[in-house]
Amino acid sequence: MLLIYSASSPSRLTYIFNLIFHDILGIEYELTNNEEYFRQSNSPKLSYSDSAFGDELFFQSTSLLFEKGISQQNISVFDWYFGKAFFPTSPASAFPFDPFAASFYLVSRYEEYLPTKRDSLNRYDETESLAYKNNFLQKPLINIWANKIKDAIIQRYPDFHFPEKKYQYISTIDIDNAYAYKHKGFTRTAGGFAKDILRLNIKNSINRLSTLIGMKRDAYDTYDELLRIQNKYQFPSIYFFLLGDFAEKDKNLPASSKQFQSLIKSISQKSGCGIHPSFASNSNPEKIITEINRLRNILGKDITQSRQHFLMLTFPETYRNLIANDITDDYTLGYAGNIGFRASICTSFYFYDLQKEETTTLRLHPFAVMDATLNNYLKLKPEQALSYIEPLIKETKAVNGTFISLWHNESLSEMPPWKGWKNIYEEMVKLANA
Repeated sequence: MLLIYSASSPSRLTYIFNLIFHDILGIEYELTNNEEYFRQSNSPKLSYSDSAFGDELFFQSTSLLFEKGISQQNISVFDWYFGKAFFPTSPASAFPFDPFAASFYLVSRYEEYLPTKRDSLNRYDETESLAYKNNFLQKPLINIWANKIKDAIIQRYPDFHFPEKKYQYISTIDIDNAYAYKHKGFTRTAGGFAKDILRLNIKNSINRLSTLIGMKRDAYDTYDELLRIQNKYQFPSIYFFLLGDFAEKDKNLPASSKQFQSLIKSISQKSGCGIHPSFASNSNPEKIITEINRLRNILGKDITQSRQHFLMLTFPETYRNLIANDITDDYTLGYAGNIGFRASICTSFYFYDLQKEETTTLRLHPFAVMDATLNNYLKLKPEQALSYIEPLIKETKAVNGTFISLWHNESLSEMPPWKGWKNIYEEMVKLANA
């Protein structure tokens, strides 16, 4: 066990120590504010304070973990040991910066509570982030720093044992549109034909008709292919289903559709399932209750996993709404506009509510790459995609973290705008499982 000294133990400090030492490094530790007990102990020990007591491993503390409230931080980022660093400390400290305060700033998403530019959907703009501005968005800095802390402990205490941590890959699939043409009812189908005619899109009209009369498989019905890949490479997969009322930005099948219900039940036999809270639920949180109940009734079990449709996420309101509805695990944390690690971490962690200054029961699972980011935002060609994905996988493997991808059933369809993208998912899975 590692003994850690700090003069006080506010909630921010205990939160980040639990994350780094327990969740990432997998060790037990004891936190004390008793100076005499700390001095006399022969255990491996670390002090987090203004100055060292003796020859223990010493990290000079900065103020962030002992503050309350949210204020603009004056942060200057500098290069350090194959990474970046901020919150500088004195040369007497084991590191030239405070990795605990820096980790807390990043993982709590402190900067997202501050006034900032938003995108067209009122989402936090990744170009405003410290990680984007300082070119470390594609690095899981917190995991990197945690491993450097581990190295420092081993160097000072060679007999200290750390458990082996293993890399993991998780595939997540969002079902925004279960089918391209089928099971949409007379009104939506007739409207689809009308749009094809008005746009002179004869090819799409023929595909629609061929699908509806059973001559062709629905283009978005890629579920057998997704299952084939899952069985071949043996990785966990989670599907998130949009069950909101039909609206401009919520266009899946109605939850009452027997075909849709059958699809959900079939997928649940092989994979995890979660709710995909609708775009409309962001302005009317009560809709989340209805949508969770719809999925609960279809599957006959409690729903505890979620991911926001359109990655709509506002701190702390979104997560408070999920907690209020008994969601325990959320997979929203990532950017639509760019790939990488939004919270600079590739390990799941508990959401810390900065306004309430408390650790919550909601575990966040950050994803690193989304198909729509590559195609729609970065405007990549299919043959370019893997060169963007592979470095993220390598970064995650290097720290024995968890690589999570976000894909959609329709991106395997070979329909515009996904022409040529069908094989990219399997190639990514192959790299992630190598």
